[in-house]
Amino acid sequence: MTGTTGEPGTMPGPADAPVPDARMRAALRRSDLVVGGLVLLLGLLCLWQAAIIPTTPLYAQVGPKFTPYLVGGMVCVVGAGLTLSALRGGWSHTLPEVAEAPPTNWRALGLLGAGLVANLALIDTLGFVFAATAQFVLVAAAFGSRHPLRDLGIGLAVTFGAYLAFDKLLGVNIGAGILEGIL
Repeated sequence: MTGTTGEPGTMPGPADAPVPDARMRAALRRSDLVVGGLVLLLGLLCLWQAAIIPTTPLYAQVGPKFTPYLVGGMVCVVGAGLTLSALRGGWSHTLPEVAEAPPTNWRALGLLGAGLVANLALIDTLGFVFAATAQFVLVAAAFGSRHPLRDLGIGLAVTFGAYLAFDKLLGVNIGAGILEGIL
């Protein structure tokens, strides 16, 4: 097969995009199928949750279920389209950013996951400010920051400001935790 550059073995598309081998295309096809299936499941979940929204006879035409049904249906259509495309050979192997992507950075993914877990584990006891700061520091490290003390200071300033904005300006309690008596 010749592409736009005329070189044997290239696929039509951007002139410099590398061609994935058969094993990589099969893996990309499986990942495309997983993405399509998950989007379809998300749409079905939305439809299910829309179905259990309670309604009252006060709604004559459009009730509280209309928009969730509409969104769930559209997400199902997109998920079905992605799944069908994956079954026909996939779509991601044609994207240059997929073909040129570096290997997965497992350290960064682990730090992102640790940030989420830290927030969930700390928010009830320490409160929003400290839980979100811990998450901020871990996410900054996942994105390559090598200055944890600076990240800690920025995280404390941003999360404390967000806490004050929600609590004092909007009157929404997002959890002070150990700062309850101080603030």
